[in-house]
Amino acid sequence: MTLTQLSYFCEVCRCHSITRAAEVLYVSQPTISTALRDLEKEFHCRLFIHGRNRISLTDEGADFYEEARRILKETELLKNRFSHENREKPLRIGIPPMLSTLFLPRLTESFEKTCHVPIRLFEYGSIRAGELVEKEELDVALGNLDMYNLETYQYYRMREDAYVFCVARNHPLAGKKKADFADLAGEPLLLFNTDSMSTETVLSMFRSRGMTPDVKMYCSQLVTVLDYLRNGSCAAILYQSMPVDEEEFVKIPIPGVTCKIGILWKKGVFIQENLEKFIRFVKKYK
Repeated sequence: MTLTQLSYFCEVCRCHSITRAAEVLYVSQPTISTALRDLEKEFHCRLFIHGRNRISLTDEGADFYEEARRILKETELLKNRFSHENREKPLRIGIPPMLSTLFLPRLTESFEKTCHVPIRLFEYGSIRAGELVEKEELDVALGNLDMYNLETYQYYRMREDAYVFCVARNHPLAGKKKADFADLAGEPLLLFNTDSMSTETVLSMFRSRGMTPDVKMYCSQLVTVLDYLRNGSCAAILYQSMPVDEEEFVKIPIPGVTCKIGILWKKGVFIQENLEKFIRFVKKYK
């Protein structure tokens, strides 16, 4: 039994619906269903009666609900009493260097000013940041959520973005309205670092078409990418929303290739107060 399982159970009780509880908690329905099944298996009891449009508690489930509420309430009291040290401890946030051009410093400075929580930022690609969250060396990661093992984390999707083929205005392909991977195959490319989910996605797209890209450089800094692009001899694959000077550069859409941007944190552990504040802040952030 975990506190997360008890939280899921109590929310389902309040909502009378797994679907609604999943929406409130920003997790998937299967995640909650699995937690409920695990509780029933561990305690050898049936907690819910499943109706057509509503679920209700069994007698055992009602008793279990009261005990679960008590445990969660006492846990919250304990956290509030002894969490002073955690409130002073910086929140460790991992973020890919390329995505920092979209979110920093506006998001982090606004969070610190609004919530009075110190933060410490670490630049890692989304893949590496996810690994460090799992090891609890980072509290949360902001990045590309298209990783294959996303369901092993808790996460919240902030926005959807698209990939574009970015070139200087003097590049031979600058006049194209859209690009496909056949156009990209013969071009010297600049990609994000190898621990980036975006790079893994792009390389997989090439492999699935039987192509091998000509990668000139794996890079972490947008300013370096743009310096290379200026002479018109190479191209880069970037996010559509990344800021570039449209007088110097052209973003060419790559149809059908999108990604999800958001935050992820470790599943199955108690969420500390500062992390909880950050999650709530991000969910309201525009």
